[in-house]
Amino acid sequence: MLYFSYGSNMSINRLQARVPSAKFVTVAFLYEHELRFHKISNDGSGKCDAYKTNDESDLVIGVIYTIAESEKQELDRKEGLGYGYEEKVVELIAHSGEIIKATTYYATNIGTDLNPYIWYTHHVLTGARENRLPNEYVKKIESVESIFDPKPERHEKEMAIHANK
Repeated sequence: MLYFSYGSNMSINRLQARVPSAKFVTVAFLYEHELRFHKISNDGSGKCDAYKTNDESDLVIGVIYTIAESEKQELDRKEGLGYGYEEKVVELIAHSGEIIKATTYYATNIGTDLNPYIWYTHHVLTGARENRLPNEYVKKIESVESIFDPKPERHEKEMAIHANK
């Protein structure tokens, strides 16, 4: 299956820790959506959402991966499908200009004044840099205010995903 990632799963290390079959296809653009960190996580922090705005000037840039159908259920579980995220098929414009349809997740449990944890933003930025997203877009992600995770052991575990890679 084709999966469009725009948040922490843009990082191949993060995604393959969840679904080992993940393989890069291309960078892609999702128009009429805006990247927001307003999905209420179980841990109280903000997670990414490709928020539908219907404004043609809004754009989310992400990565299309192939994922084995046999691992889809595990990805659904890790993403919290039915628990704050739902899925939809979106029409994307690939870096090459080709139109591609892929499955993605969108937030249904959103809030205001949420901040992501530093480790979560690190996953998003790592993926953005690995996939050479435009500098302006990376700077926009860098400008998101991130906060310390009150559970340092979780921070260490999440950061270790990128160690020695």
